Amino acid sequence: MRFGHGLRVLLCAMLGLATPATAQHSPVLVELFTSQGCAACPPADKLFEQLADREDVIALGLHVDYWDYIGWADTFGHPQFSSRQKAYARARGRASVYTPQMVVGGIDEVKGSAEHAVMGTIREHLGNTFLRGSVQLSVTGEPGGEIVIEADAREGLAYAVDVQLVRYRDSERVEITGGENNGRSVLYRNIVTSWRSLGAWDGVDVFRYRLMAEGDDAVVVVIQEQGQGPVLAAARRR
Repeated sequence: MRFGHGLRVLLCAMLGLATPATAQHSPVLVELFTSQGCAACPPADKLFEQLADREDVIALGLHVDYWDYIGWADTFGHPQFSSRQKAYARARGRASVYTPQMVVGGIDEVKGSAEHAVMGTIREHLGNTFLRGSVQLSVTGEPGGEIVIEADAREGLAYAVDVQLVRYRDSERVEITGGENNGRSVLYRNIVTSWRSLGAWDGVDVFRYRLMAEGDDAVVVVIQEQGQGPVLAAARRR
């Protein structure tokens, strides 16, 4: 049987077993699912600005496309990002999705404009030494050149993981001239431009990967349990 990460930690504590270790300075991954066509999203986009430059957080803005039909097509929207959000919902037994939504560490879902809940959840992830697995992840090189990725699961992995490469643009202001946000000028931060898998990893051997990261977009590597599970590690070059 596959247990959620929180339940695994609780079971370890009850049975007196060792719990997974984590690098205390590993940043927390925060995904914002947003849309230029959603009237409820601008407050979340504004809150997201506070997260975009934090070193202890990797904030990724994923623009969905399922609100495009109401009068304004999101200029950053992509069906892949909608699919990722829907996959989170399915993994948790839900049939519907909403914006704005933040997913913290691949585990906790929070209304994206609820500042107290968002900041509190991030603090919990930063302070919880059992939250991510014992994966040491390094990303070296510079965007526009060769990137070298190396990951080591010194204590092994309980489940297979996906190693994912994400690129994002730092910022862009959009003048919205249609739909629910008609007339608004919104600054968007950390706009995800691509998200692709570099393959599955079982943690037995050290994971090494080299690639040319063309363009100026920042580079993020995300190691996440398969099936939209916990994010075990994330690292960034920008």
